Amino acid sequence: MRTPDLEIDLLRAFVAVAEAGSFTAAADVVGRSQSAVSQKIIRLEDILGRRLFDRSSRSLTLTRDGERMLVVARRMLEINDVSVREMLGPPAIGCLRLGIAEDFVPHQLARLLARFRRLYPDLHIELATGLTAELLQRFDVGQLDLVIATKEGVAPRGRVIWREPTVWMAATDYQPDFTRPVQLVLLRPPCSYRDVMLRTLDGVRHEWIAACTASSLMGVQAAVAGGLGMTVLGRSFLQEGMRTLKVPDHWPAPAMSEIVAVGEDSAEASLVRPLITFLTDSLSDTDAHPA
Repeated sequence: MRTPDLEIDLLRAFVAVAEAGSFTAAADVVGRSQSAVSQKIIRLEDILGRRLFDRSSRSLTLTRDGERMLVVARRMLEINDVSVREMLGPPAIGCLRLGIAEDFVPHQLARLLARFRRLYPDLHIELATGLTAELLQRFDVGQLDLVIATKEGVAPRGRVIWREPTVWMAATDYQPDFTRPVQLVLLRPPCSYRDVMLRTLDGVRHEWIAACTASSLMGVQAAVAGGLGMTVLGRSFLQEGMRTLKVPDHWPAPAMSEIVAVGEDSAEASLVRPLITFLTDSLSDTDAHPA
């Protein structure tokens, strides 16, 4: 009996679902519809003759076979990606001073950077993280070569490389009273999330109170999870103890959060191009690039 081949796109979809925790979120990562991702998982399970996920209306968890397969799939994807990149382009060698905003895929950034390091071992990265405004200031004075940051302001800079939905969120047990001024957890200005909240509430003439002003996104998460109030952040910031919040129907839905690359044109192309390509290939959905 011939051993079946495992297709890379099936493995990529499987890893995306396992890491994102849902078919909907995985669809954003791999740039396919939710139904297409579901079909890929079914096809992979048929090939293996094993159930990889336990599915219910409320949860999606790996089976024991799924946990074993996740280790194998990650290893195969890395071998594939390293091999393809070695064949298609010269190695990137040098030092890149990189600034990454705190709100860029917070739960995946460490994994992505580790994988990028294995793909490009000769490229040294000096990494700085912080709020977008701080990173752009450092870029403007020549302290950073490239910034991956939130698109902000009336005159936005850079090229959009990734988008994700922004949502209202609060602590799991938080019960807002929309007949009273809402209590907000805010970042200090300038901040695009802060602007979204205030524009929304001013537009519907709903009063608000600054219950907490934080200096970092981790501080916002901690305050929200602790029940101090509600906020708007990218969907990837949801963590244990937090939930998406249903707001009044007449409130407009928050705009998509957009991540831009600033400095592509001025930085050394041989250093920047591998990183930008890697990030867009790894994370972008079908709307990731500007029209």
